[in-house]
Amino acid sequence: MRYLLLLRLDESGWNRLTAAEQTAAMATYGAFNEALTKAGALVAAGRLAASGGGSAVRTKGGKTVVMDGPYAETKEQVAGFYLIEAQGRDAAQDWAARCPAAEHGVVEVREVMG
Repeated sequence: MRYLLLLRLDESGWNRLTAAEQTAAMATYGAFNEALTKAGALVAAGRLAASGGGSAVRTKGGKTVVMDGPYAETKEQVAGFYLIEAQGRDAAQDWAARCPAAEHGVVEVREVMG
């Protein structure tokens, strides 16, 4: 089964890290990516641009409404994702717990339907 791991983080946190801390953090994510790859679990992954550059699109009464980000006063924004293959929800949650984002944010686990 496929699961989407949504990484929700405080966007301002990265800029508060020193260069050495940023390098260490990237190495931690690199190790997580390698573990997913070696296990044959990684389907896709990506880091998202800051929410201020995004937009939300809705259609109301046949008319398109576009709202530029950020969208809400929340501490955490969707910052990235992993699309993984896992035997079930428990296995996907185990991967989420191993994700570095779980230590300084939230990793939401959602099954991909279909």
